[in-house]
Amino acid sequence: MNDSKNFHQQSVLTKREREVFTILLQDKTTKEIAEELFISEKTVRNHISNVIQKLGVKGRAQAVIELVRMGELSL
Repeated sequence: MNDSKNFHQQSVLTKREREVFTILLQDKTTKEIAEELFISEKTVRNHISNVIQKLGVKGRAQAVIELVRMGELSL
């Protein structure tokens, strides 16, 4: 049996990017996200920036809207 058939299409987000945006949806600050994931605020900002760049959008809010539209995140 081929296990890869059990997975959905390849995600746009890395596991960590998904964690960051899932917490971001809870209206948490960069500092709160960093504390929850045990990473620096700079790393949180880098993850957010990388996603914004991947999606070709202009900010966090647009990134969230696009990720929800794509089915990558749910509200």
